[in-house]
Amino acid sequence: MSNNGKAELTGALYIDGDHAAAEGAIAAGCNFVAGYPITPSTEIVERIAARFPGTGGTFIQMEDEIASSIAIQGAVWGGAKAMTVSSGPGISLMMEHIGLAAMTEVPCVFVNVQRGGPSTGLPTLPAQADMMQARWGSHGDYEIIALCPNSPQECFDLIIQAFNLSEQYRVPVMFMMDESIGHMTERVVIPPYRDIPIVPRKFTVRPPGQYRPYEPEDDTLVPALTKAGQGHNVHITGLTHDERGYPVMSAVAQDKLIRRLVGKIRNNVHKITDVRADGLEDADVVVLSYGITSRIAMRAVRMARERGLKVGCLRLVVVWPFPEQVIRELAERVSVMIMPEINMGQMVLEVERCAAGRCRVVSVPHAGGTVHDPKTIFHAIMEAAG
Repeated sequence: MSNNGKAELTGALYIDGDHAAAEGAIAAGCNFVAGYPITPSTEIVERIAARFPGTGGTFIQMEDEIASSIAIQGAVWGGAKAMTVSSGPGISLMMEHIGLAAMTEVPCVFVNVQRGGPSTGLPTLPAQADMMQARWGSHGDYEIIALCPNSPQECFDLIIQAFNLSEQYRVPVMFMMDESIGHMTERVVIPPYRDIPIVPRKFTVRPPGQYRPYEPEDDTLVPALTKAGQGHNVHITGLTHDERGYPVMSAVAQDKLIRRLVGKIRNNVHKITDVRADGLEDADVVVLSYGITSRIAMRAVRMARERGLKVGCLRLVVVWPFPEQVIRELAERVSVMIMPEINMGQMVLEVERCAAGRCRVVSVPHAGGTVHDPKTIFHAIMEAAG
């Protein structure tokens, strides 16, 4: 039986990243998905639509991405665990509702299978150019969490982590895949659902009349949730609001609310940060990467190590919040950081900011449409090493 009491699919499967993400969402207990077809993410919702009748979930193909991104928020207030799925142009349309989810603290997952852009761009080919959009795409001050898998196995594993983080911090979480990972077929091992750690939704224990949907009931800064039918009075608005959810148009209310929304993530960066290191102990040059590019980078690093160079790898799994402290400490003891990305230089700007001149930072950009040639990254390593 699954986490939501229905049929589970376990064992070793050979599936692509899109299908693995769908299976991971089901294993995480997701029981509501709203979406609109868009390449290269459609396979996720196709599998969800095929699997949900056996798991007790509800899938709705909405009229567009805007409707999808608001439908999942209504479902959460009804008690569901929800996500939506899209790609660059669709995520652009969802940005207003991502901001609403941040403001109203709705735990949900937005999957972005990135493709070449801007605009319609390259619908069937890879890119990593939505990374800054994931963090800063909606207006105003808010914090968000974003994860980047680099394999179909991680599409399964990390989307479970995405749902757990969304529940733990009552925040929308971005799941930043790319076309290469989405359409790559590999072995994916799905354990029995009972062995998968799931963070349960934190529901209020306060009786009707005493519950406030935006008032933390402990020192975590994260309020408990309720759902329709439990008798609580709930007011949901994108306006600046007090603990009851009632609009309050004042700088005092704005300061109190925004500091809490930001603080619940910033105060826990050390818990949320997830990086994977290889060979950093004596490295003089470090290659930083994420998503599909991390697999290409590792091959380039091996080529450099075969020539006797001291080169290490640092892979960002959680990309937002950015692992600032990790980068600062690394910049103190290496000479060069190299960052290949399938964009013209986005996350490398964060590396430069955190390195703050302590070491040299080299960008290896790529406009998209394919992945890097390992030799390109290898030549950057060789040049950096002198």
